[in-house]
Amino acid sequence: MPEVPQSNLDSLLGRLVVEHGLVSADEVKAAVERQKSIAATEASQKSLADVLLEQGSITQGQLKRVRPQVEEQKNSAGQQIPGFQILKKLGAGAMATVYLAKQVSLDRPVAIKVLPKKFMTNPEFVERFYAEGRAAAKLNHANIVGAYDVGKSGDFHYFVMEYVEGKTVYDDLEAGHTYSEKDALKIIIQIAKALEHAHKQGFIHRDVKPKNIMLTTTGQAKLADMGLARAVSDVEAAEAEAGKAYGTPYYISPEQIRGLKTVDFRCDIYGLGATFYHLVTGRVPFDAPNPSAVMHKHLKEKLVPPDHINPTLSAGIGEVIEVCMAKNPDERYQTTSDLLYDLEAVARGEAPVQARKQFDLSSLAALEQEAPDSSAHHSAHGATVDMDVDGKAITSQPIFWIAMLGWAVALIVGVMWLVKGK
Repeated sequence: MPEVPQSNLDSLLGRLVVEHGLVSADEVKAAVERQKSIAATEASQKSLADVLLEQGSITQGQLKRVRPQVEEQKNSAGQQIPGFQILKKLGAGAMATVYLAKQVSLDRPVAIKVLPKKFMTNPEFVERFYAEGRAAAKLNHANIVGAYDVGKSGDFHYFVMEYVEGKTVYDDLEAGHTYSEKDALKIIIQIAKALEHAHKQGFIHRDVKPKNIMLTTTGQAKLADMGLARAVSDVEAAEAEAGKAYGTPYYISPEQIRGLKTVDFRCDIYGLGATFYHLVTGRVPFDAPNPSAVMHKHLKEKLVPPDHINPTLSAGIGEVIEVCMAKNPDERYQTTSDLLYDLEAVARGEAPVQARKQFDLSSLAALEQEAPDSSAHHSAHGATVDMDVDGKAITSQPIFWIAMLGWAVALIVGVMWLVKGK
């Protein structure tokens, strides 16, 4: 690995000693000027640490306390990306480490995701890493974290993206915060718009969850992490992934669990519904001791309506979430635009029209499942389907029993007539 430039280490040290309250920003600035002066007049170049020690701004003991953090950054792969100055590590997960950096040419903050060393020689993980970059680059929307660059430097792979200053929805939920209906709707509507854009471009996200929703300091929501994103038209990828469950157990759709090749944008609608559920109830839709048990519940267990957990929720919120989380994709919203229409309607205090239409269609589908041939079903069982005032499907009594009731009434009337005649 190439040697880390001294200027990068000096910059990092300067930031750390100020953050720790060891010296003031003015003292660091003076030390940097002194460092430049020495470099211009002397053959040797002193480090910022040496200059800070010489001018009495910091002690050896204080320097010793911050040096491990400097070394950690020094050893990180992210330091070696040309054109970027790494400032600090933002976080690390199983699949990547993310750094805050400065893009030197444009003097702007960026986030850089670096593939861990253990995956660098695994073609599948490397390809998925680049696929994320390519997918994100094709999406340009205010509610999607922007992609700037993806590439390789030395032995490691990196992905440069928009830096979002703020927090994730997950951070709030972990702190025990349950969102109000109004605040949750603001976030979900923005992410629905992001998904609508992605879906129109032919991409499905496949991992919509609170951790992947960033909130800026001004309250703007942004969908992040296209690590599992896939083009719907990518038949080869669908074939390769068949039978494998890609997603996060608490928010994964039933069809993803089954590893179906036909997974489409409706899996994102399910994930968004599960996320919405968590925001307004403070708990995940299905919980269990292990991921396998959680996924089994997604497949088999009936959803507890969100307003049964949080009685303050409006009926419209519950309807939207339940349609989003229908186990059968055909019973969910059939377009992201339909979902968005209802979300915006509920935000205005109106009824979710598309959800009620979908409930009606689901009821009809359930009747058809009982008898594949609807005409035979009607003639054999006499069932008919009407619509009540709310537009919900209701099933009348079988015609056979109505006919029997008619005969009974006629018989009673006849007997009464005979008695009266006598």
